[in-house]
Amino acid sequence: MSGAGTGTGAGTGTKGSVRLFVYGSLLPGEYNHSLIRPFVLSAVPGSVAGRLVDVGPYPALLLEPGGIVRGLWMEIRKEGLPLLDELEEFHGIEESNDYERVWLADAAHPSLQGWGYVWTDSRGYPYAASAWWPDVASGRPELKVRDE
Repeated sequence: MSGAGTGTGAGTGTKGSVRLFVYGSLLPGEYNHSLIRPFVLSAVPGSVAGRLVDVGPYPALLLEPGGIVRGLWMEIRKEGLPLLDELEEFHGIEESNDYERVWLADAAHPSLQGWGYVWTDSRGYPYAASAWWPDVASGRPELKVRDE
């Protein structure tokens, strides 16, 4: 498993950028992608150990054994991180957060690492029907893209 801890550091990446594992509504084609798009420098497919929880309009990632979640490792400009922290309601370590920002490693390529937003428990929501959120969202007209 690769979720090593929480924090607010810059992560790895080139100077002025951070790497982030994106698995839900921030993916290209999903309804919150327009928020991250201006900050994206590059993106490569990846996966992390865990399971998706279906919260309705968006997923949450649980770092638990037995599953793989597919997504994209996005290199983003550092200026975008506070906006994403606000979206995910991450206020800092030892704060009351909706999502925790933790350090993750790719399931297939452990040297590929960066930040990701996770839940610590399912909060009673069911597991998603797929490890790839766009497969789940595609069947929900209310989740159509705003302005892609």
